[in-house]
Amino acid sequence: MITKTGLESHRADDIPDLLNRTDGFLWVDIPAGHAGAAQLLSEVFHFHPLAIKDTLERNRVPKMHAYRDYIFVILHAPERGERGHVHYLELDQFIGRNYLVTVHGPVNPAVAAATAERETRAVLARIAKGRLQPASPFALSHAIVAALTRNQEDYVEQVTADVWRLEQQVTGGNVGDPESFLNELFRARHGLLAVRTMGALGGAIYGRMATLDGLPRDDKPLVDDSTDQFIRVRRIADGEREYLQGVIEFYQSILTIKATNAAQIQNEKVQRLTEANYTQNEQVKRISAWAAIFFAPSLVAAVYGMNFDHMPELHWRIGYPFALALMIAAGVALHRAFKQRDWL
Repeated sequence: MITKTGLESHRADDIPDLLNRTDGFLWVDIPAGHAGAAQLLSEVFHFHPLAIKDTLERNRVPKMHAYRDYIFVILHAPERGERGHVHYLELDQFIGRNYLVTVHGPVNPAVAAATAERETRAVLARIAKGRLQPASPFALSHAIVAALTRNQEDYVEQVTADVWRLEQQVTGGNVGDPESFLNELFRARHGLLAVRTMGALGGAIYGRMATLDGLPRDDKPLVDDSTDQFIRVRRIADGEREYLQGVIEFYQSILTIKATNAAQIQNEKVQRLTEANYTQNEQVKRISAWAAIFFAPSLVAAVYGMNFDHMPELHWRIGYPFALALMIAAGVALHRAFKQRDWL
């Protein structure tokens, strides 16, 4: 119970009586996985079954629904996991005339329960120390949302530090394995997009809330301020995302240039190999042509060198000149034939 005199702690059994008090308003903070959460929300506060169902399940998109006596809001805060994974920490709020009920949605087992409750714990500590004295449920909700948007900005700052490191690696030419480096770049981009989405949807939700007819006049500036905070988160995330996109495009340009240079070197090697093969083929043709030219006289000499008894050419008076002439004629004919084909 939050009154003008400070913070009062009570048991869950006292909630029905506390709702009837007029000297302050009630704040109930329900941790994730609370066994009696559904019964408390249904039987004591009489919230809508669909809203209660949303508090028990994981919601992937922030949303807001205005009921007759209260406003139900679902928001997300980011938590950094291993290898750049983004955990969505869900915070549900029931904002009524004289109460605020905050419910921490289901949490990934990899995230500690205390992490999911960091915003409400931080606000509770401020109230306990007298540094914060909210005058209404909307004022308390505004403080919690402010803590949530600060955590969103802190997350963007963490990713920004990674972006600067990645940029230094690119400009310094020390990226290591290209595949791993690209994974780091796109994990950072994923984190910025996640927070950007949280800020954009949160701003849309509170912008719509500011237009509700039943919103107390004194609390409207607080809702407007929450809208501005979410818009700020979105703009910061957008700015860093554009900066990171420049790093990504610069690195992709470097990879393209390297790939082009490698392809050019490969083409030059292929061209040199092709030229060498062409030269070798030309030499083979010349050698083959001369071998054929010299083979023709050898063939004639081999035929007439067999010395069979029945070879009339051996007894011709002109047999020897004829054999020589045949050798020369065969060689000349082959030489001219190969010359016409550019083999010689």
